[in-house]
Amino acid sequence: MDEDTVIVLLGASGDLAAKKLYPALFNLYRRDMLSPGTRIIGIDPTPMSHEEFTDHMKKSIGVHETDLAKKCARFCEICHYITLKTDEGDKSFEELRDLMESFQNKEKQQHRLFYMALPPKIYVSVSEQLKRCCKDEKTVSRVIVEKPFGRDLETSIDLHKKLAPNWSEDEIFRIDHYLGKEMVKNMIVLRFGNPMFGAVWDCNHIDNIQISMTEAIGTERRGGYFDDVGVIRDIMQNHLTQILALITMERPGSFSAEDLRQEKARVLRLVPPVDIKNTILGQYSKSADGQKPGYKDDDTVPKDSCCATFCTTVAYVKNARWEGVPFILKAGKGMETSSPPLLNPFRLPALAESKTEIRIQLKDTTAAMLYNTMHNELIIRIQPQEGVRLKMNAKAPGLELKTIATELDLTYKGIVDNPDLPEAYEALLRDAIEGDLSLSVREDELEASWRIWTPLLKKIEKDEGVELEEYAYGSEGPEKLKEFIGGYQYLGEKQ
Repeated sequence: MDEDTVIVLLGASGDLAAKKLYPALFNLYRRDMLSPGTRIIGIDPTPMSHEEFTDHMKKSIGVHETDLAKKCARFCEICHYITLKTDEGDKSFEELRDLMESFQNKEKQQHRLFYMALPPKIYVSVSEQLKRCCKDEKTVSRVIVEKPFGRDLETSIDLHKKLAPNWSEDEIFRIDHYLGKEMVKNMIVLRFGNPMFGAVWDCNHIDNIQISMTEAIGTERRGGYFDDVGVIRDIMQNHLTQILALITMERPGSFSAEDLRQEKARVLRLVPPVDIKNTILGQYSKSADGQKPGYKDDDTVPKDSCCATFCTTVAYVKNARWEGVPFILKAGKGMETSSPPLLNPFRLPALAESKTEIRIQLKDTTAAMLYNTMHNELIIRIQPQEGVRLKMNAKAPGLELKTIATELDLTYKGIVDNPDLPEAYEALLRDAIEGDLSLSVREDELEASWRIWTPLLKKIEKDEGVELEEYAYGSEGPEKLKEFIGGYQYLGEKQ
């Protein structure tokens, strides 16, 4: 990359910048993936000197090794800070413009990337100020917005209409960080780079698919925020729906950003709205031992809150490939996430932590001569311990014809020595810097996603036929869950 690039982080003192953006930018820097002319500008209402800002960044990056510490010090030399209050008119944005222009090489076109790590309610006003003061025909400008993109279909459409006059669709990067995760990106290669999977990737061979994201922790320290969002907006409408699209879409004409996003949008339009009758909603209470607090024990959460911290529902894709296949979508906080001993004794032990995975169960064998065979199952672990496992049947060693369960295992940490896998935000930032929209959610794709979930959200808000099941912190979820999932013939790992 030869371009001079200015990366502007609006919300530079916030949690997102500290936990994700500064470490990601430093990792790109140490991997030599930022051009020599790159400059980073932090923007925030909090007054900070340059030294205070860089100290804040160093603590966020958390580098201790001598060599990396030296590189981190050099990284901080390309970073700058401006105290800017977004509600005080254009003056501060003009100061930002002047600083960016001072870095500009007259012989090169400057690329400007504005990352709005800000509350969504001020996206529009800030984007308008950036347009007036910091965007011109002499530069290439792009803006990144974080989820949530609205609260439902109507507000999402409204947000797009208000951004559109200032930013074209190819200048807007709507970030869903799950699209940057290694195993989510691997879905394209797994599906379309392996004919053995492509041959069985349909309703004739697949019985059901579960896409789940369970978190061992609750909403500690962010209950007030979560209560206004809920598990459907926080996880299911975006993360799980994006994974659903990657699993079910047809092979794109090419792997360009537009062709990929076109196929995702096309298949999501074939998913009817999920039905409240096929949905379980839950909210966690204190743990069985009383050590972990319940959701409503958080002082920031209303005591009469009806916010769902758990949801499982079933979606269908209405086309010939997927006719009748249930997609069981599950997300929950404060849940037990550890797994039983695995068939492969050399894999790292499973931990009780957040877990995201896709489980694709194939139909039973019809060979009458074989008894006690299990489902073939393809398991794609997104986090932790990224990898792919294929459960299959084999003959037990010996003279008799008996079957045993075995598996093929592609766990990243098992096949690569000390893998230095990039974090999701590294991939997302790198693509945004290069103008690659592959990992960005397009407007029509977003609209199709909201159409799936908005009717359910409306019913929940109006309390129409909604029952909130209680489950203990650290449990496997509501009591009805096992029977519900079993009704779709799904067999989980513990069965």
